[in-house]
Amino acid sequence: MKTLKIAMVTMLLVIGIAAAVKQSVFLHAAQGAKTAAKDESGLLKGFAEIQPIDTHLHIYKDDAEVEALIERLNLRGVNICVLDDRDPEFNNLDLQRREITKVRESANGRLAFCTTFSPYEFEQPGFAERAVSQLNEDFANGAVAVKIYKVMGMEMKSRSGKWVMADDPAFEPIYRDIAAHNRTLVAHLAEPDSCWAPPNPASPDYSYYKEHPGEYAFAHPEWPSKAAILAARDHVVAENSKLRVVGAHLGSMETNVDDIARRFDRYPNFAVDMAARIPYFMLQPREKVRAFLLKYQDRVLYATDLVVPPGAKTQDSLAEFRETFARDWKFFSTSENVEYMGHTYQGLALPQPVLKKLFHDNALRWFPGLK
Repeated sequence: MKTLKIAMVTMLLVIGIAAAVKQSVFLHAAQGAKTAAKDESGLLKGFAEIQPIDTHLHIYKDDAEVEALIERLNLRGVNICVLDDRDPEFNNLDLQRREITKVRESANGRLAFCTTFSPYEFEQPGFAERAVSQLNEDFANGAVAVKIYKVMGMEMKSRSGKWVMADDPAFEPIYRDIAAHNRTLVAHLAEPDSCWAPPNPASPDYSYYKEHPGEYAFAHPEWPSKAAILAARDHVVAENSKLRVVGAHLGSMETNVDDIARRFDRYPNFAVDMAARIPYFMLQPREKVRAFLLKYQDRVLYATDLVVPPGAKTQDSLAEFRETFARDWKFFSTSENVEYMGHTYQGLALPQPVLKKLFHDNALRWFPGLK
């Protein structure tokens, strides 16, 4: 009997200790989540105070919660159409134009409209005239920019079997019309270097190409080289000196800021946005990236490439927006450590005047129609 009592007491002690440990773990986790939420809230406060402009968004859902977050963060942006006949979410330009117009109106004009045109009929009679007519209609409706996409160089072929690049003469009247209307060309041409490289789980883009093998140039050796695609892009910039060109995604020169600097020195009408490529700043030497941003502080635009498809779960989108904006602001504005893909990177601690340019002023300069 005595042994039984001792066993029962021991069991109760074990249960009590386990409960206390569980409660301690729960309280620690709750405190950690509370601290993280507080940190994010503080970062977002600093982000909102600079009046941020995200120059590369894809918001196709007219949603009151998304619009409330945009208002709360004092955010403005460029909301971009994409036309890709391979992607069921982006193969209907008319639908995108309607949805983006609705979002712009419900967001009280905070999200400007970047239109595009279909390049696929480039060999048909009257192609340029039809494209220009559609773009001019969009300009009259407030479009501040026009996007061209990586299907130029990575998908389209002429009837003769030649790969179609961005500098094909068929597109030149369109570029001239964009410049004549003082609008901006957003050029997403080529992809990261990893698109042409063997699979590497350490790459920021590994998951994307694993999930989108049709976009993976390494699996398509018949595709043009990245160098050839960017050379055609550079030719467009050089031949259209009055046309402002913003190279999306660091101009697909993400692995070495020296490559971007060389284009800046050569082409005064060229800038880049940092959409979906900020991790590549983290992967390069901190002082090199910081010196680049200080020197070319007028030529780099804040951007994220955040997407809200029509069928998106609003709460998931809002969480991604908050997390992305907080992390980006921490990286650029502080010297604190930033976590990304299991690694730690020190923030750049850029001066306030430079932050103001990257997050606000440059957008107004390179997209004059922004309000």
